[in-house]
Formats: sequence, C-alpha cells, structure tokens
Amino acid sequence: MMAGPDLPKPDKPFTLDDWLHRWPASVYATELHDGVLVFIGRDSFTPRDVEAAQRTYPGRRILLDDTGKLEIHPAGDGPPTSIYHHTDSLRNTLSPTHA
Repeated sequence: MMAGPDLPKPDKPFTLDDWLHRWPASVYATELHDGVLVFIGRDSFTPRDVEAAQRTYPGRRILLDDTGKLEIHPAGDGPPTSIYHHTDSLRNTLSPTHA
C-alpha cells in the first residue's frame, strides 16, 4: 500500500494501488448524515487525507474519527463532534455490563 508522499509524481500515471489507497479515490462508501458528508475508505484515512479534504471543502470543518472515517462538517465554532459520538454512547449504555 502506498502512503504519504509515496504518491506518483504529477507527470506519472496513477496505478491501481495508488487509486485504492488515497483519498478521495479510495472511497468505498459516501454517506450523508444530517448535512455531514462521511467518507469510508478501504483503509483508515490519515491526517494527509484531512489536509486534502480541507483544500477540497474550504471553510468546512474536517474530522478524522476514531475509526478512520473522514467527516465533512459545516462551518461552525470549535472542532466538530463526530456524528457517531452518540452511537458510541448508546452502545456503552446497552452493553452487558450495564444490564
């Protein structure tokens, strides 16, 4: 798998490996939740993907969540909260240790 600066030079073509492992091409699923775009890749996204998303969606707040998903939130104050944050809280509430 290629990562970081190992992408081909601008004058070189992309290979299948390049395409499968870098955002935005490596997106396997795109979802929309309450106005937040969520990109799910073959592998976890990295801070480099966050930088690319910031250039692609200027003015929006980009979040790389704990599971490697890339979330594109509307502009606002402070850092965005993952849309999956509430799901995690619910899962913890319903765990067998809380039954």
